[in-house]
Amino acid sequence: MEQDNQPKIWENLRNPSGYIPVIVKTVERFYDTSWSMEPNSHEFFEMVYIKKGHAVFEISDQPANIGPNDIVIIKPNQSHRLLIKSKEGCEFIVLSFKFVSQSSNEYSEVPLEDFLNFVSSKESGSFISLKVSQKNEIITILNRLIMERGNNDIGSDFLDHLLVMELFVYISRALKMEWETSIKGKTPKIEELIKISVKYIDNNFERDINIGDIAKYVFLSQSYFARVFKEVTGTSPINYLIKVRIERSKELIADKSLKISDVAYSVGFSNQQRFNEMFKKYTGYTPLKYRKESSQKTLKTD
Repeated sequence: MEQDNQPKIWENLRNPSGYIPVIVKTVERFYDTSWSMEPNSHEFFEMVYIKKGHAVFEISDQPANIGPNDIVIIKPNQSHRLLIKSKEGCEFIVLSFKFVSQSSNEYSEVPLEDFLNFVSSKESGSFISLKVSQKNEIITILNRLIMERGNNDIGSDFLDHLLVMELFVYISRALKMEWETSIKGKTPKIEELIKISVKYIDNNFERDINIGDIAKYVFLSQSYFARVFKEVTGTSPINYLIKVRIERSKELIADKSLKISDVAYSVGFSNQQRFNEMFKKYTGYTPLKYRKESSQKTLKTD
């Protein structure tokens, strides 16, 4: 069978039940101080990038001062208005988007997994703000997207779609960094996230999960997650995962009707050899010897 080497993102595109980002509209405008905006709200996300000038966003009664290379992402159904502050006016790009199911064309407020983990959390408030450089990938793609959406050449629709997907990859990465920065030094919050990750391991250890999957679940980078997990629990996330698997396997090994290979697979190990190595490392016994010893102890107890 030919190996499928396509990126995982294509699995989402081919999966009819998945949600993908869809641009509702794009606007590139320049306004001066004489321009006024009445408070309004939308059912979609709205991302505003300030190219030049300074302004203040009032979002659900919260002020957000913005200047060149600032990005503000306003959540759905949040009342907001923009006040131009700089005398030279203000130039900005607005990108409005939703997430649509490929199977039903139903819109959802649940966007890409990484993106929404931070954006939809109550702690982040009614909007998210990002500071980027002029050469940032997000800005580069935004400008290309604006140009391409006005292009009627062959393949423009396809390229437009790819640019949108690429844009949200970079937004997700930027938000992950923002999220990580926001919790550094907040011990209670970090401990809460580690408790969540521990529960995730306890509930999913039998699946083929790794440290990347666990870190992603709490929306942290793998390196930072591994460090704070060990600081909080005293062990690494991988050691904890293996320990949970071994403890569960000890219960299953007592059942003589189960093959050792079946036990290995049922607790999340991809092969029996790896299971045998880890089991002996953590218990001092091979699985078969542990079964024999456990059986003898049971007989003596009876």
